[in-house]
Amino acid sequence: MEIVVALALMAAVLFGADRLLLRLESRGRVNWRRNNRKRLSEAPTAELDSMLSDHAHR
Repeated sequence: MEIVVALALMAAVLFGADRLLLRLESRGRVNWRRNNRKRLSEAPTAELDSMLSDHAHR
């Protein structure tokens, strides 16, 4: 019975945290689930490439 209560409490905490982050997102404070999520495949890699090439020339 204790495990059921613990799981229910954990689910309630996660649900509450999700709702809080969605509210903060609607006010423009954080990017959580709905708006302007960046895809990792579109992330610029030029800076990393330049760092690696500079290191190779040393």
